[in-house]
Amino acid sequence: MYRDYSGLVGRWTYVFVFLLLVLVLLIGIFAFERSTKPGLTFASENKESDANQAQPDANQTPTDTNKPPAEANEPRADANEQPEPKEKAPKERKVPRPEHTHEAFTQRRFERTRMVDVQIQRRDVRDPNVLASMRTVPRHTFVRPHDLRRAYRDHPLAIGLGQTISQPYIVGYMTDALKLEAESRVLEIGTGSGYQAAVCAEIVREVYTIEILEELAKSAKERLKELGYKNVFVKAGDGYFGWEEKGPFDAIIVTCAAGFVPPPLVEQLKPGGRMILPLGSPFGAQTLVLITKNDKGEVRSRSLLPVRFVPMVGRMSELER
Repeated sequence: MYRDYSGLVGRWTYVFVFLLLVLVLLIGIFAFERSTKPGLTFASENKESDANQAQPDANQTPTDTNKPPAEANEPRADANEQPEPKEKAPKERKVPRPEHTHEAFTQRRFERTRMVDVQIQRRDVRDPNVLASMRTVPRHTFVRPHDLRRAYRDHPLAIGLGQTISQPYIVGYMTDALKLEAESRVLEIGTGSGYQAAVCAEIVREVYTIEILEELAKSAKERLKELGYKNVFVKAGDGYFGWEEKGPFDAIIVTCAAGFVPPPLVEQLKPGGRMILPLGSPFGAQTLVLITKNDKGEVRSRSLLPVRFVPMVGRMSELER
């Protein structure tokens, strides 16, 4: 028997569609709620992500991983607080080197070279700075005009007022014995014509030289200035007392004979310094003596060779009476 189910099918169709719509609506609500909940990430869930986080960005400034964290009670820097200015180190005074622009430096070079080669280097003066200095300093400008032709000979020459310019070999020998360095500060007692001071000035930082005869001190100062020796400082005074306000000195050279070593000169010699001077009577035997002072301030002396110098006058001559 045939039955008409078309009406029933139509009702079930509406029910099915209705249920389907309800299901879709529920799924949409569930999906929306899930997306709004905060997600949690665990290290064990995404190893690749952890590995990428461990690698620093090439454009990122690295931080010091060994720096300890700030203490909880450590005061924080005020953004408006200015850092304390760093104390500037004192600038070292620049001492000008000798100039060689005077025409005298280009004159009589052959004679200077021969003087060094024959009279000085062959007698075991080996310091290359000393040899170069004596090849440079125009000795003929430190002698009297009528002695120009004898300026580079192997003997001392009178310069007036009872004083002399030492034999070239003695100048080289005494300078070599001091073991001068570029930063040395030298005290000379007995400026004379200024030749010994000029030889030292070619090697060292500063030379302080004292001449008891005012006339000689003045002429030597003018001569050294004219030749361009801006690192030589001349004063008239008694060399027995040294130049205390400019000391202590790395080296002291005395170019006049004394009966004993002046105590002020020993005091003004730096630890590790060297002093050379002729000791003895102006009318008897004299010996060139090297004085050294160690880091403890202990002083030792060593005799080098017999010499003949003019006497130290002033306080020394008074004490020797």
